[in-house]
Amino acid sequence: MQIITEKTPSIETLEAIQNFEGKYPKQLWYLSLVEMWERFCFYGMRGVLAFFMVDQLGLTDQKSNLQYGAIQAFVYAFTFIGGIFADKILGFRKSLFWGGSLMIVGNLILAFSPHDLFYVGITLSIIGTGFFKPNISSMVGELYHEKDNRRDAGYGLFYAGINVGGLLGGAMCIYLGKYVSWNLCFLSAALVMAFGLGTFIFTKKYLGPIGSSPLMHLQKGKRTIYEVVVYIGSVFCIPLIFIMVRNTAYTDYFMYTLGVVALVYFFYEMFSIKEVKARYKLLAAFIFILCYFIFMAISEQSGGSLSLFAKDNLDHGLLFFSIDPNVVNNSVNSFFVIVFSPLVGLLWIGMYKRKIEPNTVVKFGLGFVLLALSFYTFYATRFFANAQGISSLNIFTLAYLLLTLGELCIGPIGMSIITKLSPKRMFGMMMGLWFLFSAFGQLAAGKLGAEMSNIENASLMAKLTSYTEGYKSLALYSLIAGIFLIVFSQLIKKLMQEVR
Repeated sequence: MQIITEKTPSIETLEAIQNFEGKYPKQLWYLSLVEMWERFCFYGMRGVLAFFMVDQLGLTDQKSNLQYGAIQAFVYAFTFIGGIFADKILGFRKSLFWGGSLMIVGNLILAFSPHDLFYVGITLSIIGTGFFKPNISSMVGELYHEKDNRRDAGYGLFYAGINVGGLLGGAMCIYLGKYVSWNLCFLSAALVMAFGLGTFIFTKKYLGPIGSSPLMHLQKGKRTIYEVVVYIGSVFCIPLIFIMVRNTAYTDYFMYTLGVVALVYFFYEMFSIKEVKARYKLLAAFIFILCYFIFMAISEQSGGSLSLFAKDNLDHGLLFFSIDPNVVNNSVNSFFVIVFSPLVGLLWIGMYKRKIEPNTVVKFGLGFVLLALSFYTFYATRFFANAQGISSLNIFTLAYLLLTLGELCIGPIGMSIITKLSPKRMFGMMMGLWFLFSAFGQLAAGKLGAEMSNIENASLMAKLTSYTEGYKSLALYSLIAGIFLIVFSQLIKKLMQEVR
């Protein structure tokens, strides 16, 4: 077996890759497959975090929401850091391989001793995801010329791959944990991640120069020194991240500091660009990133408060079937994305042909309006509850359908619009900034969930009332954000220049 290295001749040139015929380049299928298995691992772990901390580690609902928010915040924050190191030193390929390896080790540690080594395994997974996630998204962007209109369709396929992995991982990991073994739950994530990394090793030769080291102009010895320093530095981060994940107050200090540094770095890079139009486009990209932060803070209740709501306050009846509510909570969003993503895509195409397709800003606004409707529906579950505080899984699932439709107005085009608006040399950093603000959204989601669950030793009915009141407030925030985007859409379009 031959492992492809930086010096191994690639069988594709960048020009040949970008001048592909048809709707998708073949490299997109390989990258989507790798991302699908990584998302199995990620969404599988995301779906069990809050449940495991309450059910197995004995944390209260409020504490588990805070811990969930802190862990998820670090996961996404490290994507910003990983994106910078990939841009400047490692390149996307080596960054992806290093991150995937750390994720495998982290999940193997969890599989070995999930109760005693929980935070150790989670810490390794956090750092690994940071090096893995933003770089594969950036490589997808490089498969296309800057003005290639097929880019949105490519990210749509990539987004579908994410959700196939999310569906499988979200359903399987929580099922294995609750009904078979928590050791097997975490082992399944490790094995799937290893398969995904193996897929990348055997297919990366088709990527041509995409993802290669940005330091190829340096001598090999000097380049290796820089790379080794990054590897060693990330390992030295392990005890620091471990301490901060255990203590959520430290997480707040770290995140706020990182946020200030990231904003300063972003504006420094933006004002270092001499072309005014390019600056305007970066400013537009920042507005989209800020909107995504708000969307994540609300929608990411799914891994925290909604997971605990499903655990305690829902029956097992979905249409004519009996199914575990946590399996539904962890996987139905991905299922709806797979089913409705092509239909929403056809809707946009049909509206485009009739010259009535809404622009990207209005799509974001519609996404928030649908998010508002979904959380009003989560709120409405209180009206279908019995005297014990157990409500309808059917209404809960309907709310997820609305949430998914809102996500489909934002998710598939979000990553695409960021790469369209960003200079090529800033792809990794801008994707990292996208995920960093997702981190702040996760942190905010945990705090919002904790605020809803601050009643100690509450009855199921009291929990139902507290959570649903919180969901009503989140629905109102979503509605305000959606109306704001729709009203000011023309102003933001001007900042985007020629990008659509």
